[in-house]
Amino acid sequence: MLFMDCKMVDVLRGRRRLRVSVFKPPCSFWFLLLFGVGGLVLFIHLQDLSDMVLQQAPGVKFRSTTQSRQEQCGQFSEIVRLHQRSEEGDVDPISPMQLPDSQWNRQAPTPGSREHDPGSQQVTKRHRKLLKTSPVQHTNSSSSSSSSSHSEISRRLSDVQESRRRIVREVCGKYRSNISRTITPHHVSRIYVEDRHKLLYCEVPKAGCSNWKRVLMVLAGVANSTREINHVSVHYDNHLKRLDSFDRQGISKRLETYTKVLFVREPMERLVSAFRDKFESPNSYYHPVFGKPIISKYRVNASQSALKTGSGVTFREFIHYLLDVHRPVGMDIHWEATNQLCSPCHLHYDFIGKVETLEEDANFVLRKIGAPENLTYPSFKDGNPKAARTSTQITQHYFSQLNASERQRAYDFYYMDYLMFNYSKPYKDLY
Repeated sequence: MLFMDCKMVDVLRGRRRLRVSVFKPPCSFWFLLLFGVGGLVLFIHLQDLSDMVLQQAPGVKFRSTTQSRQEQCGQFSEIVRLHQRSEEGDVDPISPMQLPDSQWNRQAPTPGSREHDPGSQQVTKRHRKLLKTSPVQHTNSSSSSSSSSHSEISRRLSDVQESRRRIVREVCGKYRSNISRTITPHHVSRIYVEDRHKLLYCEVPKAGCSNWKRVLMVLAGVANSTREINHVSVHYDNHLKRLDSFDRQGISKRLETYTKVLFVREPMERLVSAFRDKFESPNSYYHPVFGKPIISKYRVNASQSALKTGSGVTFREFIHYLLDVHRPVGMDIHWEATNQLCSPCHLHYDFIGKVETLEEDANFVLRKIGAPENLTYPSFKDGNPKAARTSTQITQHYFSQLNASERQRAYDFYYMDYLMFNYSKPYKDLY
């Protein structure tokens, strides 16, 4: 009996050892398990990597293990095709990440650049071929192109005007914010009125004002053509009304409802133009009234003839007079600063033209106010018609007669005009 009990115990122990040995995995099992898990992770990573290939720019050396090169190129072509269709409006645009970088980041060609759209070149060639074979299409195309061109020019000039008005507002807000906003007759004393077309024009001498007066006279019905109006009639016959001749109510009403126009010029160039016109040409007013006191105060050992006639004022003497806080004779509208003549901080001008683009700007505003189609801005030269018009080169010649300090002070004198009307510094040594 005891023997049977011992046998039974041995059998049970053997089964227990067998059970333990069955459930104890060997080292090779763990190695195989880890290898399988690692292979699965690697497979998932390669699958993600193959998806990234489609998002790379052409030329990148990624290669998928699950797709052939032909399949990737086919998908790439499909993406480009969808992008082109989306630009044409056939499908919704796709996100930037779905496009090749070289296609998405390409900038539109800027004006004057050498870059062109290949598609536009093809259209141009095809269009030219059609023009050669069909005169009727040529006519229609020319009419359409002309209309488009006029629309683009009008839009461009409107944008320029908005920019010019904005700059004036910003400068006035920064430098003249503390001035009184009350408008007095002095502020409108240089403004001419044309009631038929509801136009107000501020006269700036040496900035095309003579021809603008001719235009106003034609608009008012005083003359049929600008060619009929001579120099004397423009300046001395008083055919035009000034805004300060009206009562306060008449002034306010016109300022609120009429188109207000101002034309300006590069300040130094305007100054040289005024000097040439008034002191280098015979003049029965400016030589005795301005020339005599200028020569008397600023010329050493002046001759009796010069003191008597006031003729022969040099540009440097004229500049000394201009910059002198104790001038021997007062200022004149021909070299008074434009911001003093036309008060742009008090009067918000609707149109600011420039002599540098005079005819284009003037004709643009004439069309805007409904002027007759046959009325355009004339190019007559008053004063001395034989003398060359004052240019940038001529202006530089005159200012080369001054030293750096005199040029700086002259620039300071017209500083607000330079700021308001966005003219660049004429010399590099100015500050």
